[in-house]
Amino acid sequence: MAVRRSQRKREHPDLGILSGRTLFGVQRELFGAVAEQGHAELRPRHGAVLAYLDEEGSRATDLAAQSGQHKQVIGTLVDELVALGYVERQPDPADRRAKLIVPTAKGLDEMAKSDAAMAAIEAELAATVGEEAYGEFKRVFKLVADGLSARRPE
Repeated sequence: MAVRRSQRKREHPDLGILSGRTLFGVQRELFGAVAEQGHAELRPRHGAVLAYLDEEGSRATDLAAQSGQHKQVIGTLVDELVALGYVERQPDPADRRAKLIVPTAKGLDEMAKSDAAMAAIEAELAATVGEEAYGEFKRVFKLVADGLSARRPE
């Protein structure tokens, strides 16, 4: 009898499955941690903005390029984050025609807590599998991610 596809994917997950499990696991951990610290209204989709946002502000086009999301998606997420009080739109001093997405005090608080939570998650994983193994995993994972990004740029 042939092995069912679902069983094969469970026993020998491919890159897509492993990447998805990793992404969703990190999102559960990270957004759970920041929710416990006062930011329960945020959702994983908001990470497409908040994960790449600079303290002094970022252009929406840069956020789209870094996150791999379309500019329209970023615009919608920015609208949500403005309504939630995490960011505001300001004129870009370098180009008055452009707008910067700038974190508010609430946004800066979330960014600091998120960075600390992510560092704690990574430290725990490194302790679990070993510092050297985790470092090598991240090095290779970055190579794979960079290679895939270069194959079909937006």
